[in-house]
Amino acid sequence: MAEHQHEHGVACSHHGGTTDIPSFHTRDLIVKEDIMAKAKELAEVIFHSDEVQQYRRAEQQINSNERVQALINQIKKKQKEVVAFEKTFKNPDMVKKIEGEMETLQDELDNIPLVTQFQQSQSDINYLLQLVVTVIRDTVSDRINVEDASEPDPENCSD
Repeated sequence: MAEHQHEHGVACSHHGGTTDIPSFHTRDLIVKEDIMAKAKELAEVIFHSDEVQQYRRAEQQINSNERVQALINQIKKKQKEVVAFEKTFKNPDMVKKIEGEMETLQDELDNIPLVTQFQQSQSDINYLLQLVVTVIRDTVSDRINVEDASEPDPENCSD
């Protein structure tokens, strides 16, 4: 088996006409220090973005608003009641009644402007994070496709 470098920088090892392509385990890629450093740097930039700061302000307001917290606690209590009437008491009529009460409480909660603002800020952050992942994925994919198109076919590598 002869291993050598091609001008495109790929090392080939030949076994009876086949080419060994280096492979990486996901765990090895995750711990690459340069990638992790850049990811942490990007996370820091995102953390200080307007979207995240708006979310943090809205979250603090939600957590300190007695009416919002009371509604959330009532909804959680009703959820437990639904489980009890489904599993333990096997009473579908009570389940429907409690689910209706929960819906009314949820509607009241959803109509509080502070809650709407909080939900919008969550949506904005999710969109921002999805956009970042999409840009990274598409950029890497585009570069791989461009580089693959410009490099010689590894199956045709020869000495």
